[in-house]
Amino acid sequence: MFAIYAFCRAVDDIADGPESVSEKRVQLDEWHTNIDALYLSGGYNPEHPILRALAAAIETYGLERDDFHAVIAGMEMDTDGSMCAPSAELLELYCQRVAGAVGLLSIRVFGDAGTGARGFAKALGSALQLTNILRDLKDDAELNRLYLPREHLTAQGIGATEPAEVLRHPALPDVCAALARDAHDRYAEADDLLADCDRRALKPAIVMKESYRRVLDSLVASGWRNLDHDPGISIARKLWITLRHGFV
Repeated sequence: MFAIYAFCRAVDDIADGPESVSEKRVQLDEWHTNIDALYLSGGYNPEHPILRALAAAIETYGLERDDFHAVIAGMEMDTDGSMCAPSAELLELYCQRVAGAVGLLSIRVFGDAGTGARGFAKALGSALQLTNILRDLKDDAELNRLYLPREHLTAQGIGATEPAEVLRHPALPDVCAALARDAHDRYAEADDLLADCDRRALKPAIVMKESYRRVLDSLVASGWRNLDHDPGISIARKLWITLRHGFV
């Protein structure tokens, strides 16, 4: 899991870095190439510590190459300007790449990669990413990103797509509330899919699900009236979630 996290952190840092778009794409293309090399037969021995760690994880847990490429592709979407008021369909693709694919990698490590668990990982990935989007509106706007889907903006009479302008619009809370309902639907879908999963194996994901769901609830309660609001949950609450869902 440390290796998977380090990989995700590395490609995310490229997407959020100060380099030009072309420089970022060169670096992300290099990650595509390096991931492919890990799956070549013939004993590829990478020097990069993250790649060395991933090589061991791939061999041990059968991690799938396409999931790594999907994460990188999601980072590419953050570099090409497409994630500024994207369509709902494009937003879902983005969520599946940057979060769903990470979930698909993680469940193999956790010990359940069956059909039910894969559906659970995809649904939970979308739910978590939508929660992140609703939490990080201001930070994303500073990077000239606006992940709120165009359909929700249009439904509330917002024709602008410039992030700062949208965040100042009086109908912003209604847009966010609509997206929060989408996130709740994905959490509910993940709950339903757990019936076909090994709950004991997926305990780490279940704890994350319950923690992030409470972050979403806090955001909904705040009504997005203060974009500096910290929706984090207390240490005591985190402990209760871990005890309630981590030891079943």
